[in-house]
Amino acid sequence: MHRVLLVFQKNLELGKVKTRLAASVGDQKAFEIYLQLVKHTKNIIEPIEAEKQIWYSSLVDDNDIWDLENYGKFVQFGKDLGARMANSFNNAFSDPDSNQVVIIGSDCAELTTKIINDAFEKLKFHDFVLGPAKDGGYYLLGMNTYQSLLFENIEWSTSNVLQSTLTKINDLNKKYYLLVELNDVDTIEDWEKAKKYLTEV
Repeated sequence: MHRVLLVFQKNLELGKVKTRLAASVGDQKAFEIYLQLVKHTKNIIEPIEAEKQIWYSSLVDDNDIWDLENYGKFVQFGKDLGARMANSFNNAFSDPDSNQVVIIGSDCAELTTKIINDAFEKLKFHDFVLGPAKDGGYYLLGMNTYQSLLFENIEWSTSNVLQSTLTKINDLNKKYYLLVELNDVDTIEDWEKAKKYLTEV
């Protein structure tokens, strides 16, 4: 069994991360918050037994917290979020040994090592696993075979993302498992609630 964990991360550039949050707290504070969320993500995935890949939004950063010994580094490509995720999954499944691939973002303070491990475990008995986000999207998606259909004709960044994805899974007559619902950090209210979950503040 070969597990792959994909992590989508925005490049750490002032003014280009957590822009909705920045509208409330300013670019500098939004940058600092996102950096803390990225560090939290690293802390929770370190113990997980899987091949780990960091997918950057614009360019590979060789001098950040992700060391090249333990993390593969790639650049996202595609016209929208769905295409970028599809391409990263396709890349992971291009290794014939890969039979469990999970993707997460880097802005969910409530996410834990246990939840990610549970996701991999559920893929032994289900075709897909999803972590519902409170905004109607998902913070985690896992599959044991590549299915590009899940990324097609979805209105990304809307409250319909999860439901549209589940409809597609049902259309495929596949089995899925839903993890606990969590909240991403997009607004100042989200951040106030999220602080207590961080492994390092």
